[in-house]
Amino acid sequence: MLITAHLSAAEISFTKDIAPVFVAKCLACHNAEKAKGGYRMHTFDALLKPGSSKDSPLVPGQPAASLLYQLITTTNEDDRMPQKDDALDSAQVAAIQQWIEAGAKFDGADRSVPLAVLSPPQHPAAPRAYPVPVPITALAFDPSGEWLAASGYHEITIWNSSSGALVRRIGNVAERTFDLAFSPDGRWLASASGTPGKLGEVKLFHATNGELARTLVTTADAALALAFNSDGTKLAAGGSDNVIRLWDIASGKQPHTIEQHADWVLALAFSPDGTQLASGSRDKSSRVFDAQNGELETTHTGHGDFVTGLAWADNKSVISVSREKEAHRWNARDGKKTGELTGWDAAPTRLILSSNRLFSAALDRTVREHDLEKKSVIRKFEGARDAVHALAWHAPSQRLAAGTHDGEVVVWNGADGKLLLKFLAAPGHAAKLTRSE
Repeated sequence: MLITAHLSAAEISFTKDIAPVFVAKCLACHNAEKAKGGYRMHTFDALLKPGSSKDSPLVPGQPAASLLYQLITTTNEDDRMPQKDDALDSAQVAAIQQWIEAGAKFDGADRSVPLAVLSPPQHPAAPRAYPVPVPITALAFDPSGEWLAASGYHEITIWNSSSGALVRRIGNVAERTFDLAFSPDGRWLASASGTPGKLGEVKLFHATNGELARTLVTTADAALALAFNSDGTKLAAGGSDNVIRLWDIASGKQPHTIEQHADWVLALAFSPDGTQLASGSRDKSSRVFDAQNGELETTHTGHGDFVTGLAWADNKSVISVSREKEAHRWNARDGKKTGELTGWDAAPTRLILSSNRLFSAALDRTVREHDLEKKSVIRKFEGARDAVHALAWHAPSQRLAAGTHDGEVVVWNGADGKLLLKFLAAPGHAAKLTRSE
């Protein structure tokens, strides 16, 4: 929220007027994990505690004695906060001054709730026309195969998967979207988005018209991974706060929060029967949880680098891949490795398994298909001009889609590897579309 007019002290609200400024301008350097100068601002309780200087950040009734106010108003460029952003405008400074003068009061329900949750920001509108393409970090086919959802800048874009024509733009999402998933019945489109270091969000949209149905959660750091179970009744999400959350789709309730990883959660997948949930993390581990109660069942610790993708080979085994350019197949019961796959020339970024067909994306501009029995690469899908960050597969039509760092979407025939379509997923940009007839 940008404060555009001076308010009286009686009208100043921490949750409505002050917290949004802190979320937008301060959390990147003063959050739960990163505390520049030893100072954190991710919750109201945290921002009251002194940093390394031991000076009181807030002295109720006394702005001039409050270190926070001193640092946002100083003319010394080396000391002025925020240091990595534009200075606060006069209206924002005035509001903070008046709020401190009025007692620096908290008007929310819980002082320990993250500010990003307490006061989720309203996102700016996406540009009408993209001046430059943005990296495609998430892709998903709808169950019919007619539509292809792609990440954008403060939006999700929907494209005709056969012609490359823009169908719809879904706005009011965080700066970057890192994962997208359609529910198996085609009713819902879920997004995992965020602004790294500032906030994250998981949203549920009506797939038919793009209208927001529910914001499932707002967190203090980016949401990165999503997975629906096979009947679409449950949704799992994980992200940069190291947490996995499970929701019941019908009620919107979050029955379980899983805090077993020591670093970002990068990949999620439900078992085919829906009874278990597998995860991959930047802490170099893959884990299996009971999908009914969220309890940890198994941990696979064989990888030597970030686990970037995973899939269930069947109800008893998982395949996970890491940046060390190696995939492991391991037992979901005891975490023991039973096989491995190689063949990558650069770090893999995504993994999809469908009817014993394993596809992977990588930073070397290549998408690969692996033979699980021969444990080797049997096909390379080429045509991407930059690193591949996103991958989607539509089994009925045998189409494979990739999203690249330069903003391009590439679609192939999965049966023979033939290039079908290429387009820049950047609305309004002077994009050249390539289609193979």
